[in-house]
Amino acid sequence: MLELINVNYEIDGKKILKDINLKIDTKKIIIMTGPNGSGKSTLSKIIMGILKPTSGKIIFNGEDITNLSIDKRSNLGMSYAFQQPVKFKGLTVKDIIDISSNKKDDMKFITNVLKEVGLNHSEYINRELDGKLSGGELKRIEIASVISRESKLIILDEPEAGIDLWSFNNLISLFAKKKEKSSLLIISHQQKLFKIADEIILLESGQIKSCESYFTIKNILCCNKCIKKECNHE
Repeated sequence: MLELINVNYEIDGKKILKDINLKIDTKKIIIMTGPNGSGKSTLSKIIMGILKPTSGKIIFNGEDITNLSIDKRSNLGMSYAFQQPVKFKGLTVKDIIDISSNKKDDMKFITNVLKEVGLNHSEYINRELDGKLSGGELKRIEIASVISRESKLIILDEPEAGIDLWSFNNLISLFAKKKEKSSLLIISHQQKLFKIADEIILLESGQIKSCESYFTIKNILCCNKCIKKECNHE
């Protein structure tokens, strides 16, 4: 489905990503983890087209998309949820899901999508996407808008940020369910997510250090300072 070939990215002569080679197959959950500043968010933005690589190629379903815009990648079946959700003043929750799903005024669909992320439609459907919503609420609404698109590849940057434990456990089940139709690339430090992953990518200093299953990489991860606080070897 997705292939990165010798992807590099630098700013002002500083190399942020170095010769990234990566393949993501269909209907897979890939978790990307690593220390802060290792290039995880940068790599995800390059895949989505928010940033352009300094060199290298990005292939999606056999098509070279290296120079394609964000909207063209979206039309090909790619979706992205930011680490910090974007606020849209004047738009309601219903508006953003209508736009994302292209199913205008389908109340049953909107109700089900909000339910999947742990939100009651009657409380949220007419809420504006502004500063009155908490960070966790905005995060769940953004995830709802992303999953409503039925994309081939869903990219989620730290979906656990600002989410309470109950909601996060439900999101894990949701992500596992979404694998039936989509591939997911998730940036996270949460070992609960590692356990549902088909592969875990360990990124350090702009390079892929390892790409393994949870059971073969857990000792490396538990010794890595970026997630040491999660170390329990469960």
